[in-house]
Amino acid sequence: MEKILEVQGLEKFYGKKENITRAIDGVTFQVLNGEFIGIMGSSGSGKTTLLNCIATITRPTAGRILLKGEDLSTYKGKKLAEYRGSRIGYLFQNFELIENMTVKENILLPLAIHNQVNQESKKQIVKLAQYLEIADLMEKFPEELSGGQKQRVSAARAMVSKPEILLADEPTGALDSKNAKALMKKLQEINEKEKSTILMVTHDANAASYCSRILFIQDGAIFHELRRKHKDESKQEFYERIIGVMATLGGGSENVL
Repeated sequence: MEKILEVQGLEKFYGKKENITRAIDGVTFQVLNGEFIGIMGSSGSGKTTLLNCIATITRPTAGRILLKGEDLSTYKGKKLAEYRGSRIGYLFQNFELIENMTVKENILLPLAIHNQVNQESKKQIVKLAQYLEIADLMEKFPEELSGGQKQRVSAARAMVSKPEILLADEPTGALDSKNAKALMKKLQEINEKEKSTILMVTHDANAASYCSRILFIQDGAIFHELRRKHKDESKQEFYERIIGVMATLGGGSENVL
């Protein structure tokens, strides 16, 4: 498989001298095209900071992030806007939908900002709406939706530009268990059928069990890596191995969750 993303010696420090906080401390890993990677760790371990560096929301202190061999720090102006607007998609924990816009307008927003709404994108929104089971919600407003519906709308917005990488920050964090399971099944299907590359930050072992590989982060550094043993390893078996690492990571899973 083709290598799509490389993170090399990434560091993000806050503060000065004796008051420095090492949010990310020398993280290195690679992502292959079509992988579904989970990033796990306790609160404050640096996992969301890592995701935000990849999204170019946060500027790293040191290290490099390469997308297909290109250093993201060299992206300026139009190229940076293109990266943020169409080459990555971002799925937020709290939906981040605009209340006075319809579902359809919310989904098309990333393309509208960059004047990229065309016939192809309109076909894409129809496809996503059917796939995520929100086709009957297009003219509704966010206040009329359930939490599960809002997150599926948010997922459609993140994927409408057919991004090379989908970044998801605690996508099940604001959902009940039923809606969380439904969303994770959809993300897994998108990963398998569309070969979409997904990086997902989560504290939820159930959500993580849908991934193909998991990076565990502690104090800003990679503590352990876990791969699904083979395609036939059940979700339950993978879940149990995840719980085992979490217990080691936090001295008991309660400290991690």
